Amino acid sequence: MKRRSVASVRPAYRDDIGDLQTRRPLPGPGVQQVDPFLFLNHHGPQVYPPNNGGLPFGPHPHRGFETVTFILDGSLAHHDSGGHASVIEAGGVQWMTAGSGLVHAEISPPEFKQHGGALEILQLWVNLPSRLKMVAPHYVGLQQEDIPDVSLDEGRVTLELIAGEHAGETGPVESLTGVFMSVVRLAAGGRAELPAPSGRNVFLYAVSGQARVAGEQVEPWHLVEINHDGDILVIEAETQCCYLFGHADPIGEPVVTHGPFVMNTQEEIVQAVRDYQDGKFGSGLSL
Repeated sequence: MKRRSVASVRPAYRDDIGDLQTRRPLPGPGVQQVDPFLFLNHHGPQVYPPNNGGLPFGPHPHRGFETVTFILDGSLAHHDSGGHASVIEAGGVQWMTAGSGLVHAEISPPEFKQHGGALEILQLWVNLPSRLKMVAPHYVGLQQEDIPDVSLDEGRVTLELIAGEHAGETGPVESLTGVFMSVVRLAAGGRAELPAPSGRNVFLYAVSGQARVAGEQVEPWHLVEINHDGDILVIEAETQCCYLFGHADPIGEPVVTHGPFVMNTQEEIVQAVRDYQDGKFGSGLSL
């Protein structure tokens, strides 16, 4: 097994949404995507006071890709025009395949707005190839207890396995495109040797803590681009750390975006807007 090396370490930039503290590592200067990973918003960490307005993500459409939302702290209520509804608590994950089109809302539950509390959420957009962009929408809501923990390095590292297989465990999400996705938590002094199969693009984001990735120093709130020169990735924690770690086969197709739509051509974008305006993304979304 050969270790992969680091190509670059890029800081997230601050882009608050109202009073919601937000950092965006992808896309950013010098990197538009890590195919098929398109976009990452890191909301928080912050503490909301009692009687707050909650998250600002009321009903909005998506087509052509998947959203994966990691609730690290706090809680998140999901509703969509496909009839799915859930409240996911800290440690849980939402995996929504927008496919041919959905309208959804991601807001704070009434209890959070009333009492306030800590909040930290990551949302990752994962592209779909042209053959799957119009697949039927689908939603999976996972609580923390639904996600298997893989213990590594004599318990100093925990890999929360969301999609894919590792060390005899299988994540609960069956990705349409074989995406491997996890949250990796390391105690100070922990060392993780993570699978990074040849030919797959690695997605690695430092949520918190200081560590060395393939020997390179990495601070919190940085996206780490990984070279294609090996098949394992080594993270060595200097303090308690949390990383978002995934890998996938690159799609290698044109990407045309317009707000919440991700397609292959401008004509498909125009059709997506028209279909949304014509009510073809479903109805009956209630909050």
